[in-house]
Amino acid sequence: MSDIPAPPAGVTVVRIGRPQRRNAIDSATAQRLHDELIAFDADPDQRVAVLTGDETAFCAGADLVDLPRLRPSGPLGPTRLQLSKPVIAAVEGWCVAGGIELAAWCDLRVAGESAVFGCLERRWGVPLIDGGTYRLPQIVGLGRALDWILTGRQVPAAEAEQAGFVTRLVPDGTALAAALDLAADIAEKPWTCVTHDRASVYEGLGLGLDEALANEDLHGQAVIFADGFAEGVARFTASQRARSEAGDR
Repeated sequence: MSDIPAPPAGVTVVRIGRPQRRNAIDSATAQRLHDELIAFDADPDQRVAVLTGDETAFCAGADLVDLPRLRPSGPLGPTRLQLSKPVIAAVEGWCVAGGIELAAWCDLRVAGESAVFGCLERRWGVPLIDGGTYRLPQIVGLGRALDWILTGRQVPAAEAEQAGFVTRLVPDGTALAAALDLAADIAEKPWTCVTHDRASVYEGLGLGLDEALANEDLHGQAVIFADGFAEGVARFTASQRARSEAGDR
């Protein structure tokens, strides 16, 4: 992961870029991550971002020697923002303290087999302040989230995958390549449908059932009446007809 390969079309790579500090985030880095991800979200040619560190660490959290300042968008940069497009975390090595909060902010997480997760800031009396207390219970469930948060123990990648935090577990050294492949796959999907379904998921988290279903209906209708929907249905119908004619049912 020392060199970033050329990303596929429509995919942006954002690297934390402080390997000498296990990618701990200082004030300048927090601002840069914020700015790069905002620029990605505003770029109509980019669809999916991959956030990564290096071979030894995704992110060790906030740099306690140069604490990022509190900001409305989140101390680590983007963690109180809701982007309109997916972000995938590519994790090797340490993903701890604020790093696990930053990974939880991402939509999906691809991790090397030796990656280590955990709220290690517990031992220093540093609170979770980049969305971890909100997002971790949603991703892994209340019981597991409280275990991780209250004990501050190290969580192996295999356990994080079993808990649903890690989306894809891959051989060490391949997390970035696997994340880029996943990003390319998502970027190639019918985009209006991808963005509306994603928005419906996030917006529905704070709603009751009736409101969530009504909101889903609004997003669904926006897709159905958008350009390209009829073409997609026609492609499906043609593929089914071809399979039927070939005797593949």
